[in-house]
Amino acid sequence: MHNIIAQDIKSSFNIAIVASRFYYEIVETLCQGAIERLKELEFSDEQITVVWVPGVEEIPLVAKQLAKNNGYEAIICLGVVIRGETDIYDYVCQQASFGCQKVALEAEIPVIFGVLPTKNIEQALARAGGKHGHKGRESVDCAYEMVSVLRQLER
Repeated sequence: MHNIIAQDIKSSFNIAIVASRFYYEIVETLCQGAIERLKELEFSDEQITVVWVPGVEEIPLVAKQLAKNNGYEAIICLGVVIRGETDIYDYVCQQASFGCQKVALEAEIPVIFGVLPTKNIEQALARAGGKHGHKGRESVDCAYEMVSVLRQLER
């Protein structure tokens, strides 16, 4: 039996963060948490690229461009979608999630969906360093683990 689990791979790869400017204050907190976690894992500034896009729907296209052109081994997608009075919430969440998953499968790299679909601002804040953790930091840990697992599977 073979168990494949994350191993310490140090910071030997480039990583990108695609962040939505919609709900900027919350997404900036997610992004800063992700960068802080990358620094804790000994990533240098040169290994980290942050690209800001207008909204969550624009994330998959930029993730696709980064995946195919720039040698990143993982892409972290950060944003916030808050349910409003219309059905647009459902469409935005579904399209963004599907788009990121499609990029991951086509490029064969981790594309971490760190977009917070929430009912209100309070829920988003609770997941951006509040009582429900920090999804920016958690997205880095997920990307790091997935790169480790995929490297082991390539052997």
